[in-house]
Amino acid sequence: MAVNRVPVLKRCRSLGMDPVYLGIDKKSTRQLKRSSRKISEYGLQLREKQKAKFIYGVLEKPFRNYYVKADRMQGQTGANLMTLLECRLDNVVFRLGFARTRREARQIVDHKHVLVNGKQVNIPSYLVKAGDTIEIKEAKKSSVRYKQIIEATSGRLVPAWLDVNQEALQGTVKELPSREEIDVPVNEMLIVELYSK
Repeated sequence: MAVNRVPVLKRCRSLGMDPVYLGIDKKSTRQLKRSSRKISEYGLQLREKQKAKFIYGVLEKPFRNYYVKADRMQGQTGANLMTLLECRLDNVVFRLGFARTRREARQIVDHKHVLVNGKQVNIPSYLVKAGDTIEIKEAKKSSVRYKQIIEATSGRLVPAWLDVNQEALQGTVKELPSREEIDVPVNEMLIVELYSK
């Protein structure tokens, strides 16, 4: 499995985004030296794609597969793409507040701590559906790690399309998210333009 070892704050600076979207509350004090050259249309499209891939922790091939799947679905391709990325199991675990960052959520899923509808799932890219119940295994609920995570994420807002019980470490997907409910700073239309060339 490929591992992204790029320093997070450095990557956030280069993409011009806030680390808060990744669940990191640190700020980089360094200023990025911007060249005075104008970014081409292709450059803007590529940056948006890189931003979406970086936020969700998806590599190029799976990201392209999500695009192909989104293109086949009814409705707008860009909105469908964002919905597919948002419905990944590691992202849902992060959104429910069971992990501080998406990378940590991915690790929690990989280590078989997550049950979906009572069945163990260890695939971070598993797509949840409306009505699915996501919870942390009973044996892991009392661990110090989850107590610390809940303390750290207690102030975080849970999206309207999810219902969460933080004491029981359990959440439900009420419905699939619409584009308006996804607060990720990505212009998905530029990604669609890039792939439709």
